[in-house]
Amino acid sequence: MNAPPGRVVVVGSLNVDLTVTVPRHPRPGETLTGAGGTYAPGGKGANQALAASLAGAPTSMVGAVGSDANAVTAISLLRRGGVGLEAVETVPGPTGLAVIAVDEAGENTIIVVPGANGQVSATTVDAHAGTVGDAEVVISQCEIPTEAITATARATKGRFILNLAPATPLPLEVLRRADPLVVNEHEAQVLLHHLEHGTTDDGATVVTADERPGGSGPLRVDDGAPDYAEVAARIRRRGIGAVVITLGADGALVVDDDGATPVPSPSVQVLDTTGAGDAFVGTLGAHLAVGVDLRTATAIACRAGALATTAPGAQSSYAAAFAALRT
Repeated sequence: MNAPPGRVVVVGSLNVDLTVTVPRHPRPGETLTGAGGTYAPGGKGANQALAASLAGAPTSMVGAVGSDANAVTAISLLRRGGVGLEAVETVPGPTGLAVIAVDEAGENTIIVVPGANGQVSATTVDAHAGTVGDAEVVISQCEIPTEAITATARATKGRFILNLAPATPLPLEVLRRADPLVVNEHEAQVLLHHLEHGTTDDGATVVTADERPGGSGPLRVDDGAPDYAEVAARIRRRGIGAVVITLGADGALVVDDDGATPVPSPSVQVLDTTGAGDAFVGTLGAHLAVGVDLRTATAIACRAGALATTAPGAQSSYAAAFAALRT
C-alpha cells in the first residue's frame, strides 16, 4: 500500500553498516568467528528516509557524510530510492559507521561510531530550515547531537515524529513536540526512568522536581511482563500527546487521548531484524503525512517492519519488503 504524496523530511544519521553473522552473540571477553563482513548503506536517519520514500512519500534527507570513500556507499540506495539529498552535507573526516552482529535467530547487536553524524548541529538544521518547515512530517532520531534534534523540533511546522533511538535524554520541550513519540520496549522504560528521576548521567535536567509524577519502580502484570500501557500513560503525563511503543513480533501499542490500542504484526519468517524499526518509522511518517489516522498508519507500519525482517540487512532489505507491502 503506497501513501499518496505528502512531503517527509528526515533529519538524522547516515552510516555505512559493517555486518557480520555469528552463531550467537559473544559473552564479555569472548572471541567468536563470524562470516560476512559486508559494507552497506545504513544509519537510522537514512533508513527511515528510504523507507518513507519507498512507501510513496516525496522525501528529503538532512544530515552529513564524511570526506572518505564510505560517503558514496552511505548515500547510494537513498539516491536510487529517490530521496532528495540536497541537504546532505559533506564534512571533513569519516562517515558514520555501524558494526552489526546478527545471530542465527536473526537478532542483532549494533555498535555505532558517529563520524560525520557528530558534526550535525543546530547550524546545520537552521541552514535547511525552509526544507524542514515545508514538510508535512519531519522525522528525527537520536544518532545526531541533541542540539540538532532540538533545532529540528523548533523548525518543524508540520507533524514532528521523534524516534527516541537510541534512548537518549532530551529536553522535555522536544519530547512534548513529538506527535507521536516512537520508542521500543527498552527505550520506553529508559525514558520513563529519566522522566521520573529528573536528571541524566551528565547532570542535565530533563524535568524539574515539581513535574515528576509520583511513583516509580517496576511496572509488571501478572505474567511478569512490563505493562507498556501503563509505561506509556506515565510518559504521557509529562505533556507528550501520543506515544507509540514498538513490540517486535507483537506489533505495537498506540497510546493517546483515545486510549491504548494494541496493533498486531503479521507473522513472518525472520531472517534479520536490522532496520525493521526504521522501516516502521519511515512508513508511519509517509502515511501520517497524507492524513492517515495514527492507528491505521501504525498497522501499515507494523506490516512494513515485519516484512523488512525477511531479508538480510537494513536498506538492502527494503526493496523486497516494500514491493510486498504494495501487494
